[in-house]
Amino acid sequence: MTTTLKQRLHDDLTAAIKGRDELISSTLRLTLTAITKEEVAGKEARELSDEEVLMVIAREAKKRREAADAFEQGGRKESAERELAEGEVLGAYLPKQLDDAELAGIVAAAITESGAEGPRAMGAVMKIVNPKVAGLAEGGRVAAEVRRQLAGG
Repeated sequence: MTTTLKQRLHDDLTAAIKGRDELISSTLRLTLTAITKEEVAGKEARELSDEEVLMVIAREAKKRREAADAFEQGGRKESAERELAEGEVLGAYLPKQLDDAELAGIVAAAITESGAEGPRAMGAVMKIVNPKVAGLAEGGRVAAEVRRQLAGG
């Protein structure tokens, strides 16, 4: 029997609690709460697939990065470091992110495939690129690369 990602999070939480690792246990608790909240949202409760759990983890990791930036700008270095550390804990559960060269290659192929030209074609290119990079690159990075290539950069 294969272990689901949610079960792996639960197992890691148990290990972190037993090992008295406060950072990991609190981060995983918050993430599992977000997953549960997602499961009970809507008309009826359901079990999330591993892909959906990954999306929740990615969203939580993004929140940590944004909070770290806000704390850094606010001069609260300790809080920023804590948020970054939590983001690293969550990053261990996410697939490896595409590097800039890989992302540029995927975007270039999508532009060729769609025959798109100019900034107005951004939506058409994004429709092709997004399924290919889902979970492997943040939306903002993808959009910036599409914009750059469509502008002829």
